[in-house]
Amino acid sequence: MARTRFQDPTSNVSLRDLPAAALRAVLAEGYSSQQFKRDLTAGFLVGIVALPLAMALAIAVGVPPQQGLYTAIIAGFFTALLGGSRIQVAGPTAAFIVVLAPLNAKFGISGLLISGLLAGIILIGMGLFRLGKLIEFIPFPVTTGFTSGIAVVIATLQVKDLLGLHLAHNPDHFLERVVAMGRALPTANPWELAIGLPTLAILLLPRLPKRRLAKLPRYLRKIPTPLLALPLAAVAAWALGRWVPGFSVDTIGSRFHTLVNGHLVSGIPQVLPAFVWPWNAPGADGQAMGLSLGTIRILLPSAFAVAMLGAIESLLSAVVADGMARTRHDPDAELMALGVGNILAPFFGGIPATGAIARTATNFRFGGRTPIAAMTHALTILLAILLLAPLISYLPMASLAALLLLVAWNMSEAEHFLHTVRVAPKSDVAVLLTCFFLTVVFDMVIAVTVGIMLASLLFMRRMASVSEGHVSQMDHRSLPGPLPEGVIIYDLSGPLFFGAAERALNAMRAIEADVRAIVFRMEQVPSADVTGLVAMEGVLREMARQNIKAIFVGLHGQAQAVFQRGGLRDKPGEVAFCATMVDVFHVLDAKLHTYRRRNLGPLRFQVLHRERVLRRSKDEEGFSNPS
Repeated sequence: MARTRFQDPTSNVSLRDLPAAALRAVLAEGYSSQQFKRDLTAGFLVGIVALPLAMALAIAVGVPPQQGLYTAIIAGFFTALLGGSRIQVAGPTAAFIVVLAPLNAKFGISGLLISGLLAGIILIGMGLFRLGKLIEFIPFPVTTGFTSGIAVVIATLQVKDLLGLHLAHNPDHFLERVVAMGRALPTANPWELAIGLPTLAILLLPRLPKRRLAKLPRYLRKIPTPLLALPLAAVAAWALGRWVPGFSVDTIGSRFHTLVNGHLVSGIPQVLPAFVWPWNAPGADGQAMGLSLGTIRILLPSAFAVAMLGAIESLLSAVVADGMARTRHDPDAELMALGVGNILAPFFGGIPATGAIARTATNFRFGGRTPIAAMTHALTILLAILLLAPLISYLPMASLAALLLLVAWNMSEAEHFLHTVRVAPKSDVAVLLTCFFLTVVFDMVIAVTVGIMLASLLFMRRMASVSEGHVSQMDHRSLPGPLPEGVIIYDLSGPLFFGAAERALNAMRAIEADVRAIVFRMEQVPSADVTGLVAMEGVLREMARQNIKAIFVGLHGQAQAVFQRGGLRDKPGEVAFCATMVDVFHVLDAKLHTYRRRNLGPLRFQVLHRERVLRRSKDEEGFSNPS
């Protein structure tokens, strides 16, 4: 039963079944010792790959590298433990850089940690209110546009460390920062580029044509390229620094220093993550922000942006994981787990985290199939801090910049971006380019907000174009019989909502004055909103004023519920509801009998005349073809 529930997350699962949905499903199916070994191996390798990446992402945000490691440890472990995806790996990601870097510059580490905490609370609320499936309604051009924009921003920011530039000041916005880097070009250090470019070349080895890749030694093809490139870069920088006069490059040890027990430590402190109150961490001015309603009010917009981006990235990553592992994740369980991870991480100095597509794919490739692998990845990073911290301080900053350049390229999905521009409808291309431009020039929050609004308006225009109404032919072959005089059929199709109601009912204005009854065919109306209801009520009032009867046929589903709640029900002599056209003809027959009893002159003559013509035609047919 647990497996069935997990594979169909759209079923009605109670809230108490959400925490650790993936792990409980795995254990219920039976967890073998062989899979445990594979998960340990995969988790260890992913941890080694994630180690430099977590540091590079923290540095790109503007905080010490160990805070990226603390994020991967705390958020990575608890998101895997409590989540709804079997193989997803969570931690700091490149997508957050464009949101967190300006936030850190404006409010300092304290604002960064409090925003992550508030984002975690928002994510838990999204999970509790079952909003995980709503992420699917964010259009593809919006996600592609802001993702590609983020990639451009990240790649541009790495130019500083790749060239060893010394900026006079570090602006918050993209264009100003590009100008500042351009002015700082005379300060470039060629030694930084001499270390960064070979690192990038090794990282790009898997992109070689298969024919050339097959010529490499087999053991090199099996080693993850970051695990090969970064240690070689560190050894090369150390050796050149000892033997080449004038050689100098920035390393983690030379750039970052931490005060531990009164001693200044270079690079990564070789200690466990320490507990800290997020609001007591230093702000932009070096003073703690404190926790107050004013602080929450100031940071809440940024926290909401972090929560939305985290939810989008994590659930997209979970969808990718499902495609690889042929599983189904529980989006609400994943959001709640991500919220818990983001609440706990700031209390240990961790920055916001989300699902990481690249690390998740690496986890699957190395054999990880359960949350145990992602939990092992977090423990591996913890052991690396305790055992390898002195060695990590030798990593050159240019090498980490090269690693982020590769991340940015993978994140950009340039081929998909260009393909979409070539083949997509113009409206989708407009949304894509708008989100891309706004992300690069302004920020991701503005880009996503404008992109979703623009995509929604375009969608409503498309839906309005497929919603229409028209008068049907009187003698259409689909009808059970000929229509009486003075009765017409008005076909409605498409959703009857605020963008289409006027368009769908517009043809009513052309109906002739001698009409006595209108049959509204509603089989092709899947839904309606209050605007459609009000528009229909206006039509019915005008029909009642002209003594025209309304008959609705085939009203169903959500549209029927809206009409019923709006008070549209059977009213003798004014409104009738029928299931099929056969029922409509019964209603019309009943009306004709009423007309006869009331002796309604012209209509009675038309009915009697039609009956007389039909009888005469039958008699003539029988005379000419005697049995």
